[in-house]
Amino acid sequence: MSLTADDIAATIMRRAEGARRFLVAIAGPPGAGKSTLAERLAEMLNAAGEHAVVLPMDGFHIDNGILEDRGLLPRKGAPETFDVRGFADIVRAVGAGDEEVLVPVFDRDREIAIASARSIGTKDRIVLVEGNYLLLDEAPWSGLAPLFDFSIFVSPSMEELERRLTARWQCYKLDASGIDWKLNGNDLPNARLIVENSRPADLTIDDF
Repeated sequence: MSLTADDIAATIMRRAEGARRFLVAIAGPPGAGKSTLAERLAEMLNAAGEHAVVLPMDGFHIDNGILEDRGLLPRKGAPETFDVRGFADIVRAVGAGDEEVLVPVFDRDREIAIASARSIGTKDRIVLVEGNYLLLDEAPWSGLAPLFDFSIFVSPSMEELERRLTARWQCYKLDASGIDWKLNGNDLPNARLIVENSRPADLTIDDF
């Protein structure tokens, strides 16, 4: 479906009417444009007089040291490399809406999560939760389903995802073999898992 950010923001405001706290899941494979969409929607919703904030799932990456001990560091970004329980606890606390919640944010340049790097206050009525596996229909991720009021799935073609992800890793000065591993050893298998095994969203868009 081809929708503009204006269309999506209007849909969210309509669906959120009357809610004290409204949680939107923005899911999709790596490179789909989820973060860009979430930040753009937050800007538009706030400009329209709403109080909106983004909660990124990436802040819940398991630390590199633990991943290395478990032999999972090369697969960082796969479903099993996230603290799903910690993430679910934070989403539940945010959903309650009765106190400020401080959430971590991932620093991609340093490959670490920064604790308490973003505040979600009681006035932030619309929370845009953004991440790869929010709609994944596999335990433990499937336990997130009741926590969201509305869901969006962003799913460009695999060819477009490969193009974007290649450009992403080129920016990190990886050589050809390093980029090949990132793509075919991790990112694209994760993308296929997400596309093939996610629950249907309330709204699916081809690109952003």
